Amino acid sequence: MSAQSADDRAHRVHVSAPAGVVYALTADAVKWPLFFTPSVHVEQLEFDGEQERLRIWCLIDGELKSWTAWRHLDPVRRTVEFRQELPSSPFHSLHGVFTVRSEGPHDTELELRYDFSASGGGPGDTERLAAITEGNARSELANLKAVAERWTRLDELTLTFEDSVHIKGPAELVYDFLYRAADWPELVPHVTRVDLTEDVPGVQHMTMETLTEYGTHSTDSVRICFPHAERIVYKDTATSPLVQAHTGEWSVVPDERGVTVIAQHTVVLSDSADVVTSVLGEHADLAHARQYVREALGRNCQVLLTHAKTHAESAVRML
Repeated sequence: MSAQSADDRAHRVHVSAPAGVVYALTADAVKWPLFFTPSVHVEQLEFDGEQERLRIWCLIDGELKSWTAWRHLDPVRRTVEFRQELPSSPFHSLHGVFTVRSEGPHDTELELRYDFSASGGGPGDTERLAAITEGNARSELANLKAVAERWTRLDELTLTFEDSVHIKGPAELVYDFLYRAADWPELVPHVTRVDLTEDVPGVQHMTMETLTEYGTHSTDSVRICFPHAERIVYKDTATSPLVQAHTGEWSVVPDERGVTVIAQHTVVLSDSADVVTSVLGEHADLAHARQYVREALGRNCQVLLTHAKTHAESAVRML
């Protein structure tokens, strides 16, 4: 297979945050979907304290791509070296390194240097990939900068919680209910519309419209389905004003009496006081936003969990 190579490229950004904070955010790739718009899901496959292998799912030009990456983490030098082990077409290879340099107690330079080659084709393919990788590089650095500079508030802005229900039924029926989200408008009262496409098996692009106390609410999401593990992970690609990022997971865990279905959520809230007051009223603050988002997401999930339970247990009784 022929390949067209690109020159070594580097981008730098100044971050008003301690170097240790910037390095920690750069090293924790599993959380990147919360901070990087194109990142949908990251799973750590192996880690020995210095080297790790990751499975990464990322939106590139609106299409979900997946690849396996190797990374070497050096907290002393504050570098993160990476390369794609199984590059996603049209990449033939991709290698790079993040370098974090302290310029003061709260001043840091973050550099991303990388090179890549395109599989097959001609110079036009390399130019197209160069534009994509350059855009992604600038976006990653801008996102890291924005997150790092809020480091004193990240714990307050991040909300993680889960809801669950136990079901006396087989895991296959429960997973099937969660997987067939296109059927929810017929089964779940507060879901009024679902537009779902699955051009690639196991990858669903979904727009869902629900009824809330404030009227109709619409969300767009990408869902990655793991039928053998009976898990569905997702990320909202369009969020409400109060939410900057929302990732989640449905998991079906068997036990001797049936299964437990767990709905997990991680949310990064907007840190704009104007946004909070415009949605929740002039006296609302971040604490009110946390409570509102937790209750709203939890309430919708509990309804879905209840209907999953009814669906599975009713099917069992009919057997």
